[in-house]
Amino acid sequence: MGVATVSTLIHSLDVDVELAERHRCGDTQAFNEVYARFEEMVYNLAFRLSGNYEEAADLTQEIFLRVYRHLGSFGGRSTLKTWIFRIAINHCRDRLSRWRPLTQPLGDDPGEGEVTYADPSRGPEELAVAADEGRRVAEGLARLPSAFREAVVLRDIEGLSYEEIAEVLGVRIGTVRSRIARGRDQLRALLEIRS
Repeated sequence: MGVATVSTLIHSLDVDVELAERHRCGDTQAFNEVYARFEEMVYNLAFRLSGNYEEAADLTQEIFLRVYRHLGSFGGRSTLKTWIFRIAINHCRDRLSRWRPLTQPLGDDPGEGEVTYADPSRGPEELAVAADEGRRVAEGLARLPSAFREAVVLRDIEGLSYEEIAEVLGVRIGTVRSRIARGRDQLRALLEIRS
């Protein structure tokens, strides 16, 4: 980790701790800032783990209610992003272990979910292929065991480092590496079967 990266991390932690302190002191704008920074990431994570748009929206609301209640206790031992993702993963695990959707194929409702914009340099055929590939990946992720899905989503979609994932999941870095490798292998096999 370079000097610039370390100083950026320290600055980020200072900002995170300051937000928590402002929240503790009753500044409602502090929570609004946290929500604005992390809502989209939390929703996407909840969607990738649940595979259901409505459930992801409900999970996101519940997660931010927990964040609101506990933000004052954030002490800066990790980044705020890591702390929130840990709350999100734990809440999703708890909720999803008791809930299973009737059935809702991923990506069948184009009016919901993640917003994507067409790249004007790509033609209609190329865009259709990319959309189909996105659906296949989402369906493959939904079929992975939750431990592998969580690790793969946090690394490959949310962009967390191995260290951050280990902290979020509460496991060792070696376990994270193993889960990501096994998850990617299983996802690759699922995608090959479906192509």
